[in-house]
Amino acid sequence: MTRLAGKVAVVTGGGSGFGEGIAHTFAREGASVMVADLNLDAAERVASAIRDAGGQARAVRADVSHGDDVAAMRDATIAAFGRVHCVVNNAGTTHRNKPILDITEEDFDRVYAVNVKSIYWSAQHFIPHFRQHGGGNFVNVASTAGIRPRPGLVWYNGSKGAVIVASKAMAAELGPDNIRVNCVNPVIGATGLLEQFMGVPDTPENRAKFLATIPMGRMSTPQDVANACLYLASDDANFITGTCIEVDGGRCV
Repeated sequence: MTRLAGKVAVVTGGGSGFGEGIAHTFAREGASVMVADLNLDAAERVASAIRDAGGQARAVRADVSHGDDVAAMRDATIAAFGRVHCVVNNAGTTHRNKPILDITEEDFDRVYAVNVKSIYWSAQHFIPHFRQHGGGNFVNVASTAGIRPRPGLVWYNGSKGAVIVASKAMAAELGPDNIRVNCVNPVIGATGLLEQFMGVPDTPENRAKFLATIPMGRMSTPQDVANACLYLASDDANFITGTCIEVDGGRCV
């Protein structure tokens, strides 16, 4: 039996990286998936691949920092699949790894709009729907940066810390509504943002410096992150809320 049979999930940032892995995993486990991404072509590519594999998926373009886009994403999902059971807030961005005084106001505003304000908009537009249907769940992809921050990423670290604390507060407030809110905290992975996080070219030597901080000696993969999201989205976790799962090979120990 598939673990998300009959469920409908929205995955933001689903057109690449962790989000692509989450979307494929959820579909493979029986969910109907709305693949949302700033890049519609990327979202369409992932949704098409899911359908080719026998799954159910649609694509929508969404800038998660804009409330109207998040509302339209919700409406498109309901129109396609009838309702929403789970929202995976995976879309995120970073500023380049560099000294704190070199980060511009534009960098700061963009990171907080995409990483933090997106959670606000997700709450605004999906909580009423979840309440109407007797519950639901959010899985927010934060980062080990929110609990073991690295130098050079001060405002990115802060944005992910905000996601973690907001998720716990949401869980406390929304528990009576049967709405669960959890986090997944990946360590650095080989996604499109890798060089931004590193702040140096992606060479074997530079990767080795980062890997030296991870006890299990490798980066996280989309499947690693998807597996944790799958658990939290499934009924196996129906009494789990306000928690964070570090997908980090021991980085936060």
